[in-house]
Amino acid sequence: MKNTYFKKVAVACVATFAFIGIHNSTVEAITEYEVVNVDSLAEIGQAYAYGPFMYEIKKETNEEYIEFNDEKEFIPYKPDLYKKQLQEEEAKAEETANAEPESKELEEVKQPEPETPAVSISNEEKDLFARLVEAEAKGESYEGKVAVATVVLNRVESPEFPDTVSGVINEVVGDAYAFSPVQNGEINDSASDESIRAVEEALTRQDNLNDCIYFYNPEIATDTWITTREVVKTIGNHVFAK
Repeated sequence: MKNTYFKKVAVACVATFAFIGIHNSTVEAITEYEVVNVDSLAEIGQAYAYGPFMYEIKKETNEEYIEFNDEKEFIPYKPDLYKKQLQEEEAKAEETANAEPESKELEEVKQPEPETPAVSISNEEKDLFARLVEAEAKGESYEGKVAVATVVLNRVESPEFPDTVSGVINEVVGDAYAFSPVQNGEINDSASDESIRAVEEALTRQDNLNDCIYFYNPEIATDTWITTREVVKTIGNHVFAK
Protein backbone atom coordinates (compact mmCIF):
# COMPACT_ATOMS: atom_id res chain seq x y z
CA MET A 1 0.00 0.00 0.00
CA LYS A 2 2.81 2.38 0.84
CA ASN A 3 4.43 1.65 -2.47
CA THR A 4 1.22 2.51 -4.26
CA TYR A 5 0.91 5.80 -2.34
CA PHE A 6 4.47 6.85 -3.13
CA LYS A 7 3.95 5.99 -6.76
CA LYS A 8 0.90 8.29 -6.88
CA VAL A 9 2.86 11.11 -5.24
CA ALA A 10 5.74 10.67 -7.69
CA VAL A 11 3.40 10.71 -10.68
CA ALA A 12 1.70 13.86 -9.34
CA CYS A 13 5.05 15.63 -8.90
CA VAL A 14 6.20 14.71 -12.37
CA ALA A 15 2.93 15.97 -13.83
CA THR A 16 3.19 19.23 -11.88
CA PHE A 17 6.75 19.93 -13.02
CA ALA A 18 5.83 19.08 -16.59
CA PHE A 19 2.88 21.51 -16.44
CA ILE A 20 5.07 24.27 -15.01
CA GLY A 21 7.68 23.73 -17.73
CA ILE A 22 5.10 23.88 -20.51
CA HIS A 23 3.49 27.03 -19.00
CA ASN A 24 6.81 28.84 -18.67
CA SER A 25 7.87 28.05 -22.23
CA THR A 26 4.49 29.25 -23.52
CA VAL A 27 4.67 32.51 -21.58
CA GLU A 28 8.24 32.98 -22.73
CA ALA A 29 7.19 32.47 -26.32
CA ILE A 30 4.48 35.15 -26.25
CA THR A 31 6.24 37.77 -24.12
CA GLU A 32 9.57 38.16 -25.88
CA TYR A 33 11.09 41.64 -25.66
CA GLU A 34 13.80 43.39 -27.53
CA VAL A 35 16.39 44.49 -25.01
CA VAL A 36 17.97 47.91 -25.66
CA ASN A 37 20.78 49.38 -23.60
CA VAL A 38 20.26 53.07 -22.87
CA ASP A 39 22.02 55.58 -20.66
CA SER A 40 19.16 57.80 -19.54
CA LEU A 41 15.42 57.98 -19.06
CA ALA A 42 15.33 60.53 -21.90
CA GLU A 43 16.45 57.81 -24.32
CA ILE A 44 13.63 55.62 -23.10
CA GLY A 45 11.21 58.39 -24.05
CA GLN A 46 12.71 58.59 -27.53
CA ALA A 47 12.61 54.86 -28.12
CA TYR A 48 9.09 54.60 -26.63
CA ALA A 49 7.74 56.29 -29.76
CA TYR A 50 8.28 52.95 -31.49
CA GLY A 51 6.68 50.79 -28.80
CA PRO A 52 7.19 49.57 -25.21
CA PHE A 53 10.16 47.31 -24.52
CA MET A 54 12.18 46.05 -21.69
CA TYR A 55 15.05 48.51 -21.15
CA GLU A 56 18.21 48.09 -19.24
CA ILE A 57 19.56 51.37 -17.82
CA LYS A 58 23.16 51.20 -16.86
CA LYS A 59 23.89 52.97 -13.64
CA GLU A 60 26.83 55.35 -13.66
CA THR A 61 28.03 54.02 -10.33
CA ASN A 62 28.18 50.29 -11.06
CA GLU A 63 27.39 47.60 -13.59
CA GLU A 64 23.92 46.77 -12.24
CA TYR A 65 20.88 47.25 -14.44
CA ILE A 66 17.33 48.36 -13.71
CA GLU A 67 14.66 46.69 -15.78
CA PHE A 68 11.54 48.51 -16.98
CA ASN A 69 8.73 46.48 -18.39
CA ASP A 70 5.74 48.14 -20.04
CA GLU A 71 3.09 45.65 -21.16
CA LYS A 72 0.37 48.09 -22.26
CA GLU A 73 0.80 47.14 -25.94
CA PHE A 74 3.49 45.62 -28.03
CA ILE A 75 4.81 47.35 -31.18
CA PRO A 76 7.81 45.69 -32.82
CA TYR A 77 11.06 47.60 -32.30
CA LYS A 78 12.43 49.10 -35.52
CA PRO A 79 16.05 50.08 -34.98
CA ASP A 80 16.65 51.04 -38.64
CA LEU A 81 13.70 53.44 -38.65
CA TYR A 82 14.77 54.99 -35.36
CA LYS A 83 18.34 55.41 -36.60
CA LYS A 84 17.10 57.02 -39.83
CA GLN A 85 14.97 59.50 -37.88
CA LEU A 86 17.92 60.48 -35.70
CA GLN A 87 20.09 61.01 -38.80
CA GLU A 88 17.40 63.19 -40.41
CA GLU A 89 17.02 65.28 -37.24
CA GLU A 90 20.79 65.74 -36.94
CA ALA A 91 21.06 66.76 -40.61
CA LYS A 92 18.20 69.25 -40.22
CA ALA A 93 19.77 70.74 -37.09
CA GLU A 94 23.11 71.10 -38.86
CA GLU A 95 21.46 72.75 -41.87
CA THR A 96 19.65 75.21 -39.61
CA ALA A 97 22.84 76.05 -37.74
CA ASN A 98 24.76 76.68 -40.97
CA ALA A 99 22.03 78.76 -42.57
CA GLU A 100 22.72 82.46 -42.76
CA PRO A 101 20.30 84.50 -40.61
CA GLU A 102 17.69 86.31 -42.61
CA SER A 103 17.48 89.98 -41.81
CA LYS A 104 15.59 92.65 -43.68
CA GLU A 105 18.04 95.19 -42.39
CA LEU A 106 20.92 93.39 -44.13
CA GLU A 107 19.16 93.10 -47.45
CA GLU A 108 20.50 95.47 -50.04
CA VAL A 109 17.88 97.85 -51.31
CA LYS A 110 18.23 98.02 -55.03
CA GLN A 111 18.00 101.58 -56.23
CA PRO A 112 16.48 102.16 -59.65
CA GLU A 113 19.17 102.90 -62.18
CA PRO A 114 18.92 106.31 -63.83
CA GLU A 115 17.61 106.08 -67.34
CA THR A 116 20.11 106.65 -70.11
CA PRO A 117 19.28 109.87 -72.00
CA ALA A 118 18.09 109.28 -75.54
CA VAL A 119 19.68 112.59 -76.55
CA SER A 120 23.28 113.33 -75.54
CA ILE A 121 24.37 116.96 -75.15
CA SER A 122 27.34 118.70 -73.54
CA ASN A 123 27.19 120.10 -70.02
CA GLU A 124 27.38 123.67 -71.36
CA GLU A 125 24.46 123.04 -73.70
CA LYS A 126 22.54 121.32 -70.91
CA ASP A 127 23.04 124.39 -68.68
CA LEU A 128 21.75 126.69 -71.46
CA PHE A 129 18.79 124.33 -71.91
CA ALA A 130 17.90 124.39 -68.21
CA ARG A 131 18.15 128.21 -68.08
CA LEU A 132 15.72 128.52 -71.01
CA VAL A 133 13.25 126.17 -69.28
CA GLU A 134 13.54 128.19 -66.07
CA ALA A 135 12.89 131.49 -67.88
CA GLU A 136 10.01 130.16 -70.04
CA ALA A 137 8.26 128.05 -67.36
CA LYS A 138 9.01 129.87 -64.10
CA GLY A 139 5.96 129.45 -61.88
CA GLU A 140 4.73 126.44 -63.85
CA SER A 141 4.52 122.90 -62.46
CA TYR A 142 7.28 120.35 -62.90
CA GLU A 143 5.18 118.71 -65.62
CA GLY A 144 4.94 122.06 -67.37
CA LYS A 145 8.72 122.48 -67.27
CA VAL A 146 9.27 119.01 -68.75
CA ALA A 147 6.78 119.84 -71.51
CA VAL A 148 8.64 123.05 -72.46
CA ALA A 149 11.93 121.11 -72.62
CA THR A 150 10.20 118.47 -74.77
CA VAL A 151 9.13 121.08 -77.32
CA VAL A 152 12.77 122.16 -77.70
CA LEU A 153 13.86 118.56 -78.35
CA ASN A 154 10.99 118.02 -80.79
CA ARG A 155 12.26 121.01 -82.74
CA VAL A 156 15.77 119.49 -82.84
CA GLU A 157 14.29 116.39 -84.48
CA SER A 158 12.09 118.36 -86.86
CA PRO A 159 13.49 119.33 -90.32
CA GLU A 160 11.88 122.75 -89.91
CA PHE A 161 14.32 123.79 -87.16
CA PRO A 162 18.07 123.67 -86.37
CA ASP A 163 19.38 120.21 -85.43
CA THR A 164 21.02 121.10 -82.09
CA VAL A 165 19.66 122.28 -78.75
CA SER A 166 21.76 125.46 -78.77
CA GLY A 167 20.77 126.09 -82.40
CA VAL A 168 17.07 125.85 -81.58
CA ILE A 169 17.39 128.08 -78.49
CA ASN A 170 19.37 130.78 -80.33
CA GLU A 171 17.36 130.65 -83.54
CA VAL A 172 16.46 134.01 -85.04
CA VAL A 173 13.10 134.37 -86.77
CA GLY A 174 12.76 137.56 -88.75
CA ASP A 175 14.33 140.28 -86.67
CA ALA A 176 14.01 138.63 -83.25
CA TYR A 177 14.92 135.49 -81.37
CA ALA A 178 12.41 132.65 -81.39
CA PHE A 179 12.31 132.55 -77.58
CA SER A 180 11.58 135.80 -75.74
CA PRO A 181 13.93 135.03 -72.76
CA VAL A 182 16.84 135.05 -75.22
CA GLN A 183 15.61 138.36 -76.58
CA ASN A 184 15.17 140.07 -73.20
CA GLY A 185 18.16 138.48 -71.44
CA GLU A 186 16.25 136.41 -68.83
CA ILE A 187 18.00 133.31 -70.13
CA ASN A 188 21.13 134.50 -68.36
CA ASP A 189 19.55 133.84 -64.93
CA SER A 190 20.51 130.60 -63.13
CA ALA A 191 18.28 127.55 -63.48
CA SER A 192 16.48 126.02 -60.52
CA ASP A 193 17.01 122.40 -59.48
CA GLU A 194 13.53 121.59 -60.76
CA SER A 195 14.33 122.97 -64.22
CA ILE A 196 17.56 120.96 -64.30
CA ARG A 197 15.65 117.78 -63.43
CA ALA A 198 13.01 118.60 -66.03
CA VAL A 199 15.69 118.79 -68.72
CA GLU A 200 17.18 115.46 -67.60
CA GLU A 201 13.78 113.80 -67.82
CA ALA A 202 12.98 115.31 -71.21
CA LEU A 203 16.28 113.98 -72.57
CA THR A 204 15.09 110.40 -71.89
CA ARG A 205 12.34 110.99 -74.48
CA GLN A 206 9.70 108.93 -72.70
CA ASP A 207 6.93 111.28 -73.86
CA ASN A 208 7.30 113.54 -76.86
CA LEU A 209 3.90 115.25 -76.42
CA ASN A 210 2.70 113.94 -79.76
CA ASP A 211 5.49 115.86 -81.53
CA CYS A 212 4.41 119.30 -80.32
CA ILE A 213 6.77 122.00 -81.63
CA TYR A 214 5.01 125.09 -80.23
CA PHE A 215 3.85 126.34 -76.86
CA TYR A 216 2.34 129.68 -75.83
CA ASN A 217 0.39 131.46 -73.14
CA PRO A 218 -2.99 132.40 -74.66
CA GLU A 219 -3.42 135.18 -72.10
CA ILE A 220 -0.40 137.15 -73.32
CA ALA A 221 0.22 135.87 -76.86
CA THR A 222 0.14 138.65 -79.48
CA ASP A 223 0.72 136.50 -82.57
CA THR A 224 -2.64 135.38 -83.91
CA TRP A 225 -0.95 132.85 -86.24
CA ILE A 226 0.12 130.66 -83.33
CA THR A 227 -3.51 130.22 -82.31
CA THR A 228 -4.23 128.50 -85.61
CA ARG A 229 -1.97 125.54 -84.77
CA GLU A 230 -3.46 122.20 -83.68
CA VAL A 231 -3.71 122.12 -79.90
CA VAL A 232 -2.54 118.88 -78.31
CA LYS A 233 -2.47 119.62 -74.60
CA THR A 234 -2.80 122.39 -72.03
CA ILE A 235 -0.58 122.29 -68.95
CA GLY A 236 -0.90 125.14 -66.49
CA ASN A 237 -0.78 128.47 -68.37
CA HIS A 238 0.73 126.98 -71.53
CA VAL A 239 -0.96 125.53 -74.58
CA PHE A 240 1.08 122.96 -76.51
CA ALA A 241 0.48 122.62 -80.24
CA LYS A 242 1.96 121.25 -83.44
